[in-house]
Amino acid sequence: MSADFSPVLSLAISLVMAMLCVGMFLAFVRLVRGPSLPDRVVALDLTATLVVGIIVVYNLATRQPVLLDVALVMALVGFLGAVAFAYYVERGATP
Repeated sequence: MSADFSPVLSLAISLVMAMLCVGMFLAFVRLVRGPSLPDRVVALDLTATLVVGIIVVYNLATRQPVLLDVALVMALVGFLGAVAFAYYVERGATP
C-alpha cells in the first residue's frame, strides 16, 4: 500500500480486503456444495461481484486508474451471466 495513507485509512483498506476474501471463500464453498443449480449460479454471481469489490479496493490502495476499467468489465460480464441464467430459467428449462 502507499505510504501517504493515514493509519486509519490503511487499516480500513486492510479490513475491507479481509472481509471480501472471507466472503469469496464462503461463496466458493456454496459454489462447490450446491445443492442445486440456482444456488451455484447465485454463488458464481456473488463471486463475480466480490472480485469487482476486491479490484476496486486494490485500486484505492495502489491508485492505478486502469483497474477501474477491469472492474467495470467484470461487473458487466457478471450481469450478463445473471441475465443469461434468468433467461434459461424463464424458458422452462429445469435446473
